[in-house]
Amino acid sequence: MQFLLQDELIDLSHNDQGITADTTVLDYLRLSRRLTGTKEGCASGDCGACTAVVSEVGEDGLRYSAINSCITFLGELHGKQLITVEHLRSNNTLHPVQAAMVRHHGSQCGFCTPGFVMSLFAMKKASDQSECGNQRQKILKSLSGNLCRCTGYQPIIEAGKEVLEDTTADQFDSSADDTRKRLAALPAATRSGHPFFRPRSLQQLDQLIDENPDAPLVAGGTDLALEVTQKLVSYPSMISLSRVAELRTIEESDHFVAFGAAVQLETLQVYAESHWPDLAALLDRFGSRQVRFSGTLGGNLGTASPIGDLPPVLMALNTDLILHGSGRQRQVSINDFFTGYRKTRLETGEIIQAIRIPKLKSNQQLYIHKISKRRDDDISAICMAMWVEFSGTQPDTKINAVRIACGGMAEVPKRARHIEEALTAETWSMRAVEKAKTAVRKDYQPISDARASAEYRLNVAENLLIRCYLQSVPDSGIVDIDHA
Repeated sequence: MQFLLQDELIDLSHNDQGITADTTVLDYLRLSRRLTGTKEGCASGDCGACTAVVSEVGEDGLRYSAINSCITFLGELHGKQLITVEHLRSNNTLHPVQAAMVRHHGSQCGFCTPGFVMSLFAMKKASDQSECGNQRQKILKSLSGNLCRCTGYQPIIEAGKEVLEDTTADQFDSSADDTRKRLAALPAATRSGHPFFRPRSLQQLDQLIDENPDAPLVAGGTDLALEVTQKLVSYPSMISLSRVAELRTIEESDHFVAFGAAVQLETLQVYAESHWPDLAALLDRFGSRQVRFSGTLGGNLGTASPIGDLPPVLMALNTDLILHGSGRQRQVSINDFFTGYRKTRLETGEIIQAIRIPKLKSNQQLYIHKISKRRDDDISAICMAMWVEFSGTQPDTKINAVRIACGGMAEVPKRARHIEEALTAETWSMRAVEKAKTAVRKDYQPISDARASAEYRLNVAENLLIRCYLQSVPDSGIVDIDHA
């Protein structure tokens, strides 16, 4: 396993430094390298104090991504460059991002400041200067995973504006060609001495799963890492899916887009903007950019969380999953995939290979609404997705077919069959929605927990049906905060 720590080649091919398969990037930086500018706050990928930046070879040069180092396993750095806040200063001079933060007084206690700096640095390196866009929205999106509240955001936002407007080249620009060549020259590895396995094909993956049946599979690691950081579970070996070629493909046809299970959520959002706009808006609130740069589509489904945001959407869209195991494939509807709490139809040695998402036709509409205590980087109390196929025009629009699914309302993401039956063949109207509301309590019997009470969830689900209708009515006067 080899990677660049700024411009230093790190070779961990032999386990002679006490590095284990479940060592996180944060622990390596702080404990092994004493690079303590990267802070440990929550150790769960929420606060952003541990934000670092990785660069890797992309189609058009280097691709920079912010990561939560506390939930990124060190083995995932193979073939990449890791940059921390200590590496920004050059020739004893602050990096332009650091200087902008100083000029605008973007710090108070200072503990989380390095994370903000690294998120702004990643924003700067990933920003297309030819694309104006909304500066403030771009900054807020980049900082959505940095949750410190002691500082006050306005000075940091002002620093972010200066960063976006500054066209000065930095030391990373001048060394980009050399860095790209050095990364490209690193050998393709399947394992390190820990062992942390990195298969490059499904064939290699099948063999490793067969030889290491107890090794957990790592997709983005954003969920599995919590077992290590929060529950102190130790994993002697791991198998990463991030470099399996067949899991990284994207195939588009006239009727669907098939995403490999290892496709990152940030990449999914790019496609969602043109095919499923409401899904793109939901992904803005899916964790943070740090999480979306690491988290994968297949990983989100494989955890089988009842409060995951993607399953209800994919169920409403009637998505098919391609499963792979021991050299064979089979297709399963996502509506049949979840069998119980944290349980799926995956058999021993089987993985999700691809997710085939149908495109919307001209007479179809997708509505998605997520309710959580905090707008950004928070877990849903309830997430509702509604797919509707219409015929006719207002006020005589008919519902030909409808699919509704919710997360947070049962032990699994669940379809609302009674609500669907109440709406099918009805005129799309407030009267039909009021009638369908009475079926909510037939479909769902949620529990009370730290995020919401059962009664709150039921009331919100009823109100979200009304919200979907009002969202579809021109000039209703309703402002959808998810899209504002």
